Amino acid sequence: MIATTRTVRLAGCVAALALAAGCATGEMGQGGRTAVGAGTGAAGGAGLGALIGDSSRAAAIGAGVGAVAGGIAGYNWSRVKNDVEQSGATSLGVDVTEMPDGTLRVNIPSSVSFDTGKYDLKPELLPVLDSVARALVQHPELRAKSVGHTDSTGTMQINQTLSVNRANAVTNYLAARGVSPQRLMSEGRGPNNPVADNSTPEGRAMNRRVELYLYAVQQ
Repeated sequence: MIATTRTVRLAGCVAALALAAGCATGEMGQGGRTAVGAGTGAAGGAGLGALIGDSSRAAAIGAGVGAVAGGIAGYNWSRVKNDVEQSGATSLGVDVTEMPDGTLRVNIPSSVSFDTGKYDLKPELLPVLDSVARALVQHPELRAKSVGHTDSTGTMQINQTLSVNRANAVTNYLAARGVSPQRLMSEGRGPNNPVADNSTPEGRAMNRRVELYLYAVQQ
């Protein structure tokens, strides 16, 4: 039994380390700026420390299609979901969905998040992020992971860095609103996880997005 427990913990640590390493990837963005490095590394390292420190009670973070795996099933998201939706998310096209793995996904489309090739947050999105920050501050058992995505236009270097910078922009904003960086993680996936056809303008617009996942850990 002891060997099994150690094996599970070791596997979790390896997965988390792989995720943290992935977060540190970045090149030159289209905006002519590089915000990769300190912000991403700090968020990944702090999140990793928090997860490992909570031992067997921690929710495991995965790098699969769902972005976050192991969120505690059965968490009551109704109040958090309503608050985010009432902040203006619905009218902006921000989709708030309870996922099968127990996480709450806030899907932020490019139309309200960033201009093309940029990673500066648009003002209309800020009330939505404010509501997420309030939920995280009020519920210490919650954590958040931001995952940036791009379409396939341009080079892999540009898209990878742009996706990282966009994911960081979201977590940095949450941190500025009082959320501990140790409860935040970010990852850029470039064009690797499309949800629509990149051969059409409509499909590319859908692929340019940030997915913000909230999940719970036992206290």
